[in-house]
Amino acid sequence: MSKSKITIEVELNENKIPEAIFWNASDSTIEQQQKAKAMLLAFWDSADKTSLRMDLWTKDMMVDEMADFFYQTFMSMADTYGRATQHKEGVENMKKFAKEFYQGFREKQLKENKA
Repeated sequence: MSKSKITIEVELNENKIPEAIFWNASDSTIEQQQKAKAMLLAFWDSADKTSLRMDLWTKDMMVDEMADFFYQTFMSMADTYGRATQHKEGVENMKKFAKEFYQGFREKQLKENKA
């Protein structure tokens, strides 16, 4: 059996707020650490039937970047759910929500920029 290792390093300021997030993977063709402004990590605990999560973002992540990040994450989660379950209606519902979420954010942003 082979193994792969994913390493995540988070630089924190004196208030324990993330300043920078770096990651790398042993199976990647890229040798140096990759920098990220945000991360969502979830594990499923089948014994307790709960999701264990770690959600981090750096203080320099802009709100529009967060909206893009969440939209893309919702869409990716829908695709993953579809591959795992073949529940097309659930996938469609999740993607519909993602699109409505993103459109709502864009509309709010346009209103705020006009004000």
